[in-house]
This record gives sequence, structure tokens and C-alpha cells, in this order.
Amino acid sequence: MTREPVVRVEGPAVALPLDNIDTDQIIPARFLKTTSREGLGAHLFAGWRPCILDEPAARGARILVAGRNFGCGSSREHAPWALLDFGFGAVVAASFADIFHQNALKNGLLPVALPAPVHAEVVALVRREPGTRLVADLERQVLFWPSGECPFAVDAFARECLLQGVDEIGYVLRQEGAITAFEAGRGVDNGL
Repeated sequence: MTREPVVRVEGPAVALPLDNIDTDQIIPARFLKTTSREGLGAHLFAGWRPCILDEPAARGARILVAGRNFGCGSSREHAPWALLDFGFGAVVAASFADIFHQNALKNGLLPVALPAPVHAEVVALVRREPGTRLVADLERQVLFWPSGECPFAVDAFARECLLQGVDEIGYVLRQEGAITAFEAGRGVDNGL
């Protein structure tokens, strides 16, 4: 599958600095009756409405600043779909649940994990000044905010897929010529 490449996610940020936000809180189960990604953003954090996303500062927000262990709970892929459909391109947190982290990367949502002291600084800034502009630069692997910056890590293969705008299958399909040449060089005939 191809999608828009993720090189930089920049724009206003909104803070929801709670720890252990699980996937059922991100997108409640009652909205999982679809395999389409469209429309899920309208139900993002539906169990918490009204919430920070209803505030004027959240309009047009591109980056969500959350707490620790974001995306814990069940492995639903609908969670990153809902965040993307709402308009978020990145989530900044102190840590992520492993399955959510992988689902985010595979669906084009950039998870940015920061060390606790830096994370606390960014949370405080965005809470004090909702709509603060952040830049998550995937090429340089650095998060920028008006008064600072911090490097972040992304798995090399996931980073390459995001930068190219492909998932794992799309990545392999882009290598088809090299695979065919390699197999031909080995004298292998894969014709069926």
C-alpha cells in the first residue's frame, strides 16, 4: 500500500497528558464496525467528550502530546486510523505500548517517544500554550519546539517505509526489479 510520505509533521499541538490511555479510550469498541479508515476521527476519544479535542486550540492540531504508555490495551488498528482521520500526524509521549507503536508506524502515524524530563517540558509548554507549534522531523529524527529540540529514535526499516510512503508490502514491491535481477543471477526460474 502506498500513502503520503511522512518526512516532517509540523503544526499546532494539543496536550492530553494522561498515562495509560488505552485503545478503547482512543476509539471505543462501539465504533469498530467498519474496516474503513474514514470517519473514525469523529469518534476519537468519544467516551471523554467533551474533552480537549473540543477546544478551539485543538482545531487543526497535527500533534497530540500524551503521557506514558500511550495506546496500551487491545491491539486494534483502528486507534491510529482514528488519530490520523482526526488530523494528527504524530503523537508525542513518554512511552508507547508496543503493539500500538507498531500499528502507528505501519499506518503512517509517527510515534515520538521522549525522555521523561524532556517530555515533561514539552507537556508543560503545550498545556500552558495550547496550539504551540511543534515539528517532528523524521529525516533528522529530531522534535523541535520554540525553546528547544530533542532527538528521537525510530526503527530504521519503519523510518524508511514512512519516508517512502509505503507499508512493508509496498516496500517489497518497489524492490521487484532488484529481486528479479538477483534471482536471474542465480539462475533461478520462478515462472510458473
